[in-house]
Amino acid sequence: MSQDLLRSLVWMDYRLAVLFTVILPLILLIWAFVKRAEAMQRLLIIYWRVASLLAITIYLLIGNFPIGFMTGFLACILIPLSLWFWADLNEEIYEQSSSPLKLTFTSWRWAVSVYSILGAIASIPFLQCAISQAAFATPFCQVWLEAPLGFKDAFHPKYQPGFLGFLGITALIIYVLYFGYFVLVRLGKQGRSAVEQ
Repeated sequence: MSQDLLRSLVWMDYRLAVLFTVILPLILLIWAFVKRAEAMQRLLIIYWRVASLLAITIYLLIGNFPIGFMTGFLACILIPLSLWFWADLNEEIYEQSSSPLKLTFTSWRWAVSVYSILGAIASIPFLQCAISQAAFATPFCQVWLEAPLGFKDAFHPKYQPGFLGFLGITALIIYVLYFGYFVLVRLGKQGRSAVEQ
């Protein structure tokens, strides 16, 4: 694959990610609050907690940390899981009467799930960028840093990439601790119920 084609695909992926993982869920969350659709609100809040790994990934890549390739891959796996795992929320949403919000929410949930699964599959060849410093230095991997650095220039022009990468590492540590607590403690108590017992 040529470098130009790869660059075009990478930028297309970042644009789709902004649409499917930021803009649409933000609109849906506001809409769900306005319509007082509590099950959708809870599911979208869970989604935002899980999807924050994508923001962490951006900061890790700004800081030139290869682990950002692994966190991006894991985010693509965790996002669909977070959207379909909760039996009680799935049932509540299914039982709601048809409405434009329900149709839009369900369409987005399927679309972001398919997008994430395809993204995880497509990112498998790039996992070498996370484990090999030699691979990380190649144009094959470095093309993924262009959009995060553009984000840095747009939103954090006065900060050094190293400092923003440090923020990414700190956020990743907090994320891993919270995720570990969820898996080891809360999941055993709650099971597939999103509402604490």
